[in-house]
Amino acid sequence: MLTSAVDGAPRRRPGPAPKKNATELGALGTALGALASVVLAGVLALVLHTLAQQSPRLGPAFEGWAASATNSPFAAVRWLLGDMTEPLFYKSELAACGLLAGALLAWWAGRRGKTWPGQLAYGTGLWPWVLASASLSLLLSNVVFGRMLDDGWQPTFVPFVCVAPAIVLMYGPGWRTCVTGAVLGAFTVTPLALLLIPTLTAPLGLPPVVANVLAMSLGSVLAFLIARKLPWLVLRKPAPQTQPIQPPSGVNRVLTDAAWAARRVLADFTETHFFANELASAGVIFGVGVAFVLNPALPGYGSNLVPHILFAQALTSAIGVVLWRSWYRNGGWAATYASLVSVAPAAVLAYDGSWWSIIGGALLGALLAPPIARAISAQLPEGFHPVIGNTAAMAISTAASLPILGLLPH
Repeated sequence: MLTSAVDGAPRRRPGPAPKKNATELGALGTALGALASVVLAGVLALVLHTLAQQSPRLGPAFEGWAASATNSPFAAVRWLLGDMTEPLFYKSELAACGLLAGALLAWWAGRRGKTWPGQLAYGTGLWPWVLASASLSLLLSNVVFGRMLDDGWQPTFVPFVCVAPAIVLMYGPGWRTCVTGAVLGAFTVTPLALLLIPTLTAPLGLPPVVANVLAMSLGSVLAFLIARKLPWLVLRKPAPQTQPIQPPSGVNRVLTDAAWAARRVLADFTETHFFANELASAGVIFGVGVAFVLNPALPGYGSNLVPHILFAQALTSAIGVVLWRSWYRNGGWAATYASLVSVAPAAVLAYDGSWWSIIGGALLGALLAPPIARAISAQLPEGFHPVIGNTAAMAISTAASLPILGLLPH
């Protein structure tokens, strides 16, 4: 028996160090997966920035696109497709094609029992109806309000990512639901956005995204109030919650949580579309990357900041996933995507892609948007989709964050 050099008391040999508990290992894995996502996004941003220096500059610039859509069917179709990815702050028909191709691949594989594509439309099986209703709502928005494009950019895209898909998820499949959601979305959200931009955000010096997401929230409230009165709509009974699959003993918890975090960050890129699928997200990122390299003056509103936007979006999602990881446990969910489509890209555009705007916008958005969304959504009565709380949180956090960033030294 060894003795202590200090007091001569017996000293036992040290035993094996206790294993870290599952929570600590899961947190470590989540952090590593989120970090890997940010690193990959940074590498992609650098590659895009480098390739854009040699861009062939194919096709027209963003400037003038809106006006040409009123007298050119080709430009109008391009504008309609671009609306599908404008919620991500990069309007591009190539990005839209990538979005749809990735989602179609995920749908095709899922129908054949494959698990590698992940879930699509939250595993409800309603993705075709979600897409149909959202697309019809988008078409109505463009047909009815597209004539205003003569005056320049207009938020014709807003109904694509709120009322229509939410109505389908709440009331189920079928053409009645599909058409009802499309009409309610086009005739509530778009007019509200057109009203709020000149009367609210412009006088306050806030970016149009604040008016857009606030219109989505208020329009969704109005649409669901109307939907409750329509006799042909019946709320779906929620499906039984399946128990989350727990990793078996012996599985490396760090690796499994790292993979989950990386996939979660990727899925956040299409959460606003109600797809929330990794393949769809990879498709839209690939599509906008190609569009940017071919013509940097088109996506990202012609700002040449698409690489900065992509990096800020991955960063804010990764921070949110790490911060609010516990909300995802046991079948839970967190609106970590909310800043990805509001605060982070808005900060990049508002402050010309500076490093402090990228990091500050990503951090503030990740800190504010998910808990605000959770708090508002928890107060919603039955029959009102959480998109109301999520979009309200986008408006609040963006309106609060951008002035704060403006106070920082430039």
